Amino acid sequence: MSSPHIELRLWRQFVAVAEELHFGRAAVRLHMTQPPLTQAIAALEGLLRVRLFDRTKRSVVLTAAGAALLPEVRDLLARAQALPAHAQAAAAGEVGRLRLGFVSTVGFALLPQWVRAFREAYAGVQLELIEATGDVQLQALVRGEIDAGLLLHSPGFAPEPLQHLTVAREPLVLALADSHPLAAKASLALGDVLGEPLVIFPRRILPSLHDAVFGLYHAAGRSPQVAQEAIQMQTIVNLVSAGLGVAWVPESVRQFQRPGVVYRSVAGRRGQAMPACETSLVWQTAGNSPSLGRFVAFVQAGGR
Repeated sequence: MSSPHIELRLWRQFVAVAEELHFGRAAVRLHMTQPPLTQAIAALEGLLRVRLFDRTKRSVVLTAAGAALLPEVRDLLARAQALPAHAQAAAAGEVGRLRLGFVSTVGFALLPQWVRAFREAYAGVQLELIEATGDVQLQALVRGEIDAGLLLHSPGFAPEPLQHLTVAREPLVLALADSHPLAAKASLALGDVLGEPLVIFPRRILPSLHDAVFGLYHAAGRSPQVAQEAIQMQTIVNLVSAGLGVAWVPESVRQFQRPGVVYRSVAGRRGQAMPACETSLVWQTAGNSPSLGRFVAFVQAGGR
């Protein structure tokens, strides 16, 4: 048996009679006459196939079914009344859902600050955070599984045809085991490190940055000695601490204080540009939600 379609008008009339327990007073409250109100309540009872009021010439009393229904109907009417404001807030990006991918390096500094400030400013937006490498984020964007992503790349190599906003730029530094002979130096020259075994991420997850590191070696007439590949920066640093090799990492990784690892700046030859990396917020050019627009504006304002 299908449920009857009951208009909100009938529910409002039910609440008025239930609260007044008098058809005349309820009719005045609803700005109508008593006979149509009496007919409306009878029609509601007919639709529900339940008696809501016990009536005598002197009194109107809620039945057990009516009393049980009253708080539910009040809640229904309150939610219905809130719908226009909710729709306006959704259109303005103040409520909704935002699925945000991010690479692990963003989690060291930028992301915790942004998440805290954004949730305080837009408590109605459900922010879902998905940690993933850049290649996985790009696939998820194409499939519509995330709304935006924060990923690493070499300066100027943000993926096309996505919209992008550069949020940080930083140099690469060298991570090495604290037991390594070079760890005793406060800073290093490029020639000191070119012959060291390298721990690096696979090219497929960060092609532009991988090529920049390899290009640094090739420009010096050397080929990198790749000892081990790893996907996550934390894993790369852990492998460095185990003595498997040295690793080029974004400067923000310094905040990952792994025992047994130190970080050193490396100076190139005179006039030589050393590799750097950028972090960008990327998103599709079409079909974006208002919540994403709010987040982009939030990031453009510096996370405030």
